[in-house]
Amino acid sequence: MKVGVIGSGGREHALCFSLKNSNNIKQIYCFPGNAGTNSIATNINIDINDFEKLKDFIIQNGIDFVIIGPEKPLVDGVVDYLEKFNIKVFGPNKIASQLEGSKIFTKKLCEKYKIPTAKFGVFLNSKSALSFLQNCNFPTVIKADGLAAGKGVYISENYSEASKAVEEIFDGKFGKAENLLIEEFLKGEEMSFFIISDGKSYKMFGTAQDHKRVFEGDKGKNTGGMGAYSPSRLESDKLNEKIVNRIIEPTLKGLKDLGCEYKGFLYAGLMIVNGEPFLIEYNVRMGDPECQTLLPKLKTDFSIIIKRCIEQKLHDLIIEWHNDKSICIVLCSKGYPDTYKNNVTLNIKKLDLKKNQFIFHAGTKLVDNDILSNGGRVLNIVTRSNDFKSARQGSLKILDEISWNNGFYRKDIGYKVIQ
Repeated sequence: MKVGVIGSGGREHALCFSLKNSNNIKQIYCFPGNAGTNSIATNINIDINDFEKLKDFIIQNGIDFVIIGPEKPLVDGVVDYLEKFNIKVFGPNKIASQLEGSKIFTKKLCEKYKIPTAKFGVFLNSKSALSFLQNCNFPTVIKADGLAAGKGVYISENYSEASKAVEEIFDGKFGKAENLLIEEFLKGEEMSFFIISDGKSYKMFGTAQDHKRVFEGDKGKNTGGMGAYSPSRLESDKLNEKIVNRIIEPTLKGLKDLGCEYKGFLYAGLMIVNGEPFLIEYNVRMGDPECQTLLPKLKTDFSIIIKRCIEQKLHDLIIEWHNDKSICIVLCSKGYPDTYKNNVTLNIKKLDLKKNQFIFHAGTKLVDNDILSNGGRVLNIVTRSNDFKSARQGSLKILDEISWNNGFYRKDIGYKVIQ
């Protein structure tokens, strides 16, 4: 089979890597890919927002199916567009993608289907938002409604911080804002819960926890993710059952009532408060870096899982996993998530990786056979082990070997599960 993967980050490199391990896959194309995907796939330099060019290439090259990595093309309707030309696509359609594309859409779904979530209000301008904030309890959570690359959420400790958040959102920091969300702050522990769905049935696809804040101890600005570990320390059969019954199934029913079958990965960002799950947000794709943390633990042939989803034959497939721990540490460009330098050389060709270790490229590119940095998050260093402590030590040892002067990383990823 020939397959296509759309995207250029660490998640897409991990998707290509998992497909490459399958005997069923003859050729992988990655649009546009990065220096890492270049060694296992054919990188195709097409703008992923140009659906017509993508469609033409897929048809001309006889690609059997396409996996959509990032959220923006999904929210913009790439699945609906490609399916009009009988192209097989793995990913949710435009209606279903509103779960991530509009936080207000998701909140209204939660209200209608009694899905546990934080109390919230929707505000159409800064005046009404600021007026509400003058009388609300802090800390409080302020969210941009649309896509914000994981950065459009503010946890404000006081009125001054909250008013700055409101100002930034309505000033267009995350694109044109017609409204914003103010939510109560839930005190608990976060958990990322994944399913994979073919539109008729679904399977659990693991749990993880990422670290969004840029500095150690979960301090500083929000980022796209500084690292992750899997499984979540909170995972249990009892909690899984609550999440599925109270959150996942009502959501899928809500979409069905809108005439929409959900096909793809669904990622529930949860807050667990005294053993009870609350939905914080949905992502309509694999997380990044959670994907890089999860996929190396997968035993079942990834291409078979995706093919079964596209054919709506997932129900009788048993998905098997390695029963160990996994930690991913993200190597970033100095200055991220603010301003940073690109085009800095990375010397990683001679690294001695063990079979339980993986490097997934995120912001990299190949120029004259040299690997250069090309983004804020540059490499993902993943180690699988019997315990989290040795997994983290393994990834830190590789980062020490890389010794990249233009980079930084958090040394405390997984600190809540490592005593």
